[in-house]
Amino acid sequence: METYKRSGKVKELKNLDELKEDYKEIAKKNGSIAQKDVMASLEHLDMSDDDMDELWDWFNTENIQIVEDDDIEELTATDDDDLDLLDDDVDDVEDEDDDNKDPDLDDDDEEKPLSSLLDLSSFSTGGNVQLNDPVKMYLKEIGRVPLLKPEDEPEIAKRIEEGDEEARNILISSNLRLVVSIAKKYVGRGMLFLDLIQEGNMGLVKAVEKFDYTKGFKFSTYATWWIRQAITRAIADQARTIRIPVHMVETINKLTRVQRQLVQELGRDPSAEEISQRMEGISPEKVREIQKIALEPVSLETPIGEEDDSHLGDFIEDKEALSPDQYASNQLLKDEINSVLSGLTEREEKVLRLRFGLYDGRTRTLEEVGREFNVTRERIRQIEAKALRKLKHPSRSKRLKDFFDK
Repeated sequence: METYKRSGKVKELKNLDELKEDYKEIAKKNGSIAQKDVMASLEHLDMSDDDMDELWDWFNTENIQIVEDDDIEELTATDDDDLDLLDDDVDDVEDEDDDNKDPDLDDDDEEKPLSSLLDLSSFSTGGNVQLNDPVKMYLKEIGRVPLLKPEDEPEIAKRIEEGDEEARNILISSNLRLVVSIAKKYVGRGMLFLDLIQEGNMGLVKAVEKFDYTKGFKFSTYATWWIRQAITRAIADQARTIRIPVHMVETINKLTRVQRQLVQELGRDPSAEEISQRMEGISPEKVREIQKIALEPVSLETPIGEEDDSHLGDFIEDKEALSPDQYASNQLLKDEINSVLSGLTEREEKVLRLRFGLYDGRTRTLEEVGREFNVTRERIRQIEAKALRKLKHPSRSKRLKDFFDK
């Protein structure tokens, strides 16, 4: 079966028109196309919301059926409010010790409003509560919300079109566990699990606003698209100190997967040439460029050693810093210049200091210095020329020349 599933061989990246032709061929051959394969094929394209809507309209026009992922079908088909499926996954994601768990957390049967479920900041840790407790608290809350049956979706969607806020809340809250199911697949990419859920919830809200039941798609199929889009964009925008475009993030992820496979096969780190051979269409030079982009910034305050009494910045050379002998020489030169200038009149000394930036490093024009003394440019030029002639006298110039003849 032809798919876009990610594998060791990374296929040549195609534009949207080329992908549409592939979609039609796959749908014609198999009768449908898996949603995960569509998502994988589009990862390198930084698609806007309008582009997404247009693609969904195209699927509808071409009568191409999108098949949900197996785990999403399993999740949306069950009526079990205990969320056993997701709870097991969360145990894998949040592998903390539960010995210090607060027993009062499971006794709170008060139902939270939708706004509280969407804003995960209310599920913060406190005291001795372990980090996985907020996630389990959140799962417990959304587990109280009954799932919406597929046959009820059109009626709810009609009510939403008519401006029924309650129907909108029902559609959102009944799909919150879908967000958790998708978010867990993105753990380990630089964002906390609760942050991934929060971003996914924003995608769910957008899906509710844009859902058109007349096109025949199940809401979970449509929502999955927007939830994944919201999460992947958030990872690209927030997970790194230096932002990397979405399409480059996916390229980096593919390169990382290929690199890991080669490490297992070769028993060593692969070269750029070996990675290039496995990733069709990418040259060794491009591989090296991607590897440089993928590097994470390192804090200069990173502790070094077991005592944590030194930091990374302590061992990095400052190439612009002066050596002790250069610093001492500069200080002696500064003192000598001050001594030589003190032999001039007060006005001559100030004119030279302003003209050559000896006060703050910024040189002034004749006109600027003239305004300072309330005289003409020509008068300042004359004062400057006279002062320089004095400095050229051997008794003064020899004291400074020694510093530059070394």
